[in-house]
Amino acid sequence: MLSLSSSQIQEFSENGFLLVPNAISEVILAAASNTIDDIIEHSPPGPDIRGPHNFFLELAEVPSLLALLVDGPVISLAEQLTDPVSLDVPWQVQVALNIPNFPHRPGLPHIDGSPPESDGRPGTFTMLVGILMSEQRNEDEGNLWVWPGSHLSHATYFHEHGPDAFFEAAGYPHVLLPEPQQICGGPGDVVLAHYLLGHNIGGNTSNVVRRAAYFRVKARDHDSHWREILQDPWLEYRAIHNTQL
Repeated sequence: MLSLSSSQIQEFSENGFLLVPNAISEVILAAASNTIDDIIEHSPPGPDIRGPHNFFLELAEVPSLLALLVDGPVISLAEQLTDPVSLDVPWQVQVALNIPNFPHRPGLPHIDGSPPESDGRPGTFTMLVGILMSEQRNEDEGNLWVWPGSHLSHATYFHEHGPDAFFEAAGYPHVLLPEPQQICGGPGDVVLAHYLLGHNIGGNTSNVVRRAAYFRVKARDHDSHWREILQDPWLEYRAIHNTQL
């Protein structure tokens, strides 16, 4: 089973994300890619759509996409960052396209979870698990943009302003931002990103539609202590929390 090194865990701690190359087997990747082909064929984006286009699917209906998360090392890799805290398999997957030509450059990052859920709770989670499903090894190929270290800045913001400041911020807390970075990789590479990491959609000036699958994963009993999670970035990341002591 694929394991994270201590340097990779430290990289995640400092930057708030980690790219693990070649984590998905060719068999699992091919089946998932075929499913995405079928989804697009059944419900194609309009001919004038450029940039982001998303499908939100119940995992029970797309077992080949569920396999990306559970029939290989991916969920285990994620739990190596939260150990001994277990992660629940989500009920939904996002298939994210980025259709050229889309000469876009994001101005600011956001964090997910706004607007709130129907019960009034922000839509927080523990970790974004992304599977790259197309070549995006160069910049401006529809890559995900991230702001390294912003997970710590966001936690500090909510610690100073209180967790209910999430609602006023509406996904855009006012923090000092580092320079952004585009995540570059290829099919089968896995992105593990802290929930509080600032991120956004990049442009696509290539001639290929960017494809990725995103899972928003929660630790057990996450919803009951979302206020503490916004203020303490390592509350659910015990493997990292223990190294901070």
